[in-house]
Amino acid sequence: MRVSGWLLGLIGFGTLLAAAGICSLTTFFLTRQTVVDLQRSGILLDDPLAMLRCVGGGQCEDNKALADAPMLALTPLFTAAPVEVSPVASATAAPTRVASTAAPTAAAQASPTLDPGRGLPRITDPRQIRILLLGIDQRSAAGESGPFRTDTMILMNIDPVRKTVGVLSLPRDLWVSIPDFEPGRINTANFIGDVNAYPGGGGPALAMETVSANFGIRVDKYLLVNFDVFTAIVDALAPNGVPLTVTEFIDDPNYPDDRYGTIHVRFQPGEQRMDAETLLQYARTRATEGGDFDRARRQQKALDAVRAEVLSAGGILNFVSQAPRLWEELSNNYRTNLSYSEIIALGSLMGEIKRENIRYEVVDHLYVSTGTNQQGEMLLYPDYAAISDLIQQVFFPQAQLPPAEIKARADAENAPIYVFNGTNIIGLAGDTREWLIDRAVAVAGIGNDTISSRQFTEIRDYGGGHTWTARYIAHLMGLPLDRIRRSGDGLIAQGVMVALGADAPTIISG
Repeated sequence: MRVSGWLLGLIGFGTLLAAAGICSLTTFFLTRQTVVDLQRSGILLDDPLAMLRCVGGGQCEDNKALADAPMLALTPLFTAAPVEVSPVASATAAPTRVASTAAPTAAAQASPTLDPGRGLPRITDPRQIRILLLGIDQRSAAGESGPFRTDTMILMNIDPVRKTVGVLSLPRDLWVSIPDFEPGRINTANFIGDVNAYPGGGGPALAMETVSANFGIRVDKYLLVNFDVFTAIVDALAPNGVPLTVTEFIDDPNYPDDRYGTIHVRFQPGEQRMDAETLLQYARTRATEGGDFDRARRQQKALDAVRAEVLSAGGILNFVSQAPRLWEELSNNYRTNLSYSEIIALGSLMGEIKRENIRYEVVDHLYVSTGTNQQGEMLLYPDYAAISDLIQQVFFPQAQLPPAEIKARADAENAPIYVFNGTNIIGLAGDTREWLIDRAVAVAGIGNDTISSRQFTEIRDYGGGHTWTARYIAHLMGLPLDRIRRSGDGLIAQGVMVALGADAPTIISG
């Protein structure tokens, strides 16, 4: 149905998703229905009994990957009260499709109207919800009909019990097994699935199955969108643009336009307010040292900026006022297997999730090895063990421990700690070292980062195995956990580095 694809566009997708969680009008009730369905083994376990204990008794335990255990599943994934709209397409209708070679399903033509104060559905199932967000490099102006490779793939995990969200970007050149077909780049799964009319939904269904088969994690739903969805939503819901901080100078003389030509785009460091087209350019360009990996982080940054702007600009009321026109305009620009009620329920839940409970990560150079095929094209070979660990951190965040316990675990790691200056502020590394020493943190050495215009301080783990040391320093400095990153840039061999940004003087003077 045409409604659902656009609404989920508000939940989140790098450059192509516009605002996760714009509704905060409903409350959360835990389902009593726990119909258990045993599925195939080798997939991460979402334990419904643990979820029930978490909600009922406040005893939330960490989720664990059980490689040799079967996955428990509750049926159905969503138990949502019907929303009062008139009229809407049936929730069981086939998903609406972006224009492609596969025959599209007819969408409902009538535009529904919503009363934001009543009748909204709720999620009453405690299981985590995983949505694969797919972006295709298509503009309506180009007149393409597909099928398409995916330009962007993001896996989103929503935990309705803990009220947390994990967002993980997958690089398009990742070389993986594609179920029922030859191995290939992960971005070809959608193309292959559409060409071969893969059962259960064509390209998106095969993309979901590919992610599940390679990383051992259930994928429930998908949303596939093109660029028109993003620009239309941002223009409508953030007509004055979206504020965003650019952290480095970007100069791209070969940015692709919407008709297979190129234009020259530049971004200066600092606070900016970007309109929809500029924000899309910022999120799509690859003209930085990290290439696709940097682009994935900018997409996540754009996602979060739009989410915050929409929530601050009227949320659901602004959304409802724009919905009928956007539903009509965007009907041919997405595909999804989410029903209308499921999307409204997700939006209601997302509005209750705090920013600090949203974790963004990228499968980057630390989780892959590089190589080339016979044609000389670059490929990325996944480090499955490292990616599994990353999924655990992003999708199954550990319970908040008291500072004393975090410090005890950090002391047990006995990791060397370094402070490197990523700014032009003379003496900042030395001042930060003294600040840490005053807090009983030994510093093994200081130095300068590879760049001198870093905006935000981050904690880097070199060599792995220093999780609690990094967490303890982040706690002392008041940094969110998404400022902790694995690193392999060679500045140090092993240990933890505090890479100082322009915010460091405020941190150590507070």
